[in-house]
Amino acid sequence: MPIDSDAILDRRRIRRKLTFWRVAAVAAAVVAVVGIGVLATPSGRAALSGSGAIARISIDGLIRSDQARVEALERLERSSAAAVVVHINSPGGTTAGAEQLYDSLVRLKARKPLVVVVGGLAASGGYIAALASDHIVAQQSSLVGSIGVLFQYPNFTELLKTVGVQVESVKSSPLKAAPNGYEPTSPEARAALDALVRDSYAWFRDLVRDRRGMDAGQIDKVADGRVFTGRQAIDLKLIDQLGDEKAAVAWLVAEKKVRPGLPVRDYTLTPRFGDLPFLRAAASMMLNALGLEGMARRVAQSNVAQAVDQLALDGMIALWRPATSN
Repeated sequence: MPIDSDAILDRRRIRRKLTFWRVAAVAAAVVAVVGIGVLATPSGRAALSGSGAIARISIDGLIRSDQARVEALERLERSSAAAVVVHINSPGGTTAGAEQLYDSLVRLKARKPLVVVVGGLAASGGYIAALASDHIVAQQSSLVGSIGVLFQYPNFTELLKTVGVQVESVKSSPLKAAPNGYEPTSPEARAALDALVRDSYAWFRDLVRDRRGMDAGQIDKVADGRVFTGRQAIDLKLIDQLGDEKAAVAWLVAEKKVRPGLPVRDYTLTPRFGDLPFLRAAASMMLNALGLEGMARRVAQSNVAQAVDQLALDGMIALWRPATSN
């Protein structure tokens, strides 16, 4: 039986209405998710105001320069927090970013009793941050150390020869933009990079020696780039105590005269907008509503911010990562 034109038009109108209400419902859900996420992500100031609690802050993942984090720590200095517990779980990051974080934590320590708790890892730049504390607590199986600096860059010279591409440049001096990855690294450029790495390494090494009260023999044992377990680190003077947050709080009470029984409350170091998990949830919902289930699943499961972080590490890095085999 043929369908007349009026029936076809009616069906199209109904389909458009359904599409409109579906999109409107999804948009309302997204707004609700974002609103709930914003409300559920307290600023550190609101979480601690008038509480006299112990503030808990977390340093996770790759460390790089972050002015928002500096400002959040400055707000914590002025807050009513009685003390600060810094949880670190980081392989490191840029040397400059780690130094910036270290300086911020030192300023914070001047205003508030502060203790560091190592989670799974405080290596390289993560250990630089830990050095700001007068007391470092780690679990027996935590990994700490990796005292060293790395300048790493790809060199595509052989690949370019294979595909028949030559990159030419006109430079004001031989060391300008060296190394560039498109030509073999000259001995002069390698020497200049070596001087940079050695200077930063000397700073890192001296920082460990001074902050941990080591002599020349002790620093030589730990400053060869290795990581150590918590059990090893305590004998090597890299940490002060084996334990967890409870042990750290007990130290604050015993050594810094912090009042016993205070609650430990999270203080959020302002996250970057794209890092917020509820935004990924909202994007996933929208993609699902549009029939893009596969893409929605990838968005929900991926950690885009971490991937961007890894691509944005510029300059010298103090970063530990285990070797992988092919």
